[in-house]
Amino acid sequence: MFSKSRINEPGPKAVESEKIETPAPAAPKPASDFAPAPAPKPKAAPSVLSSDLTVTGNLKTSGDIQVEGVVEGDIRAHLLTVGEGATIRGEVVADDVVVNGRIVGRVRGLKVRLTSTARVEGDIIHKTIAIESGAHFEGSVQRQDDPLQSSAGKPAAAPAAAPKAAGASNG
Repeated sequence: MFSKSRINEPGPKAVESEKIETPAPAAPKPASDFAPAPAPKPKAAPSVLSSDLTVTGNLKTSGDIQVEGVVEGDIRAHLLTVGEGATIRGEVVADDVVVNGRIVGRVRGLKVRLTSTARVEGDIIHKTIAIESGAHFEGSVQRQDDPLQSSAGKPAAAPAAAPKAAGASNG
């Protein structure tokens, strides 16, 4: 019933009756079928703001930013790395924030890390935080499950700030 195939064996060719029937080759596929499956999108390199650059205005990206210069405005990114010589004056919102330099303003991040060279003047709202020995920090720290929601901390701060502003203008 079943017999060993002799197609690949050396020696005399197999007899016609012993040949294994192979299906006819399929019709060639259209060129579009030969295209490889789309590869996962490669991670883009971070946008780097060099040390001789000063940016006035807000920056927003779904990617990564590395700041080595000065930014006067708010930054929203996936990963923000603040270089040792960098200064940011404004609110920072990112999934991951690594501060080696100076930030003057609020920091909101899922993971916030202040290295030993960090200088932060402002509140930090985070899910997890790490502060290395030697880091300078002046402000408050608040843990939230979703610190990236911009409205999460502002309603509590706005009523406290409003009476001061009203009292200052009346006096």
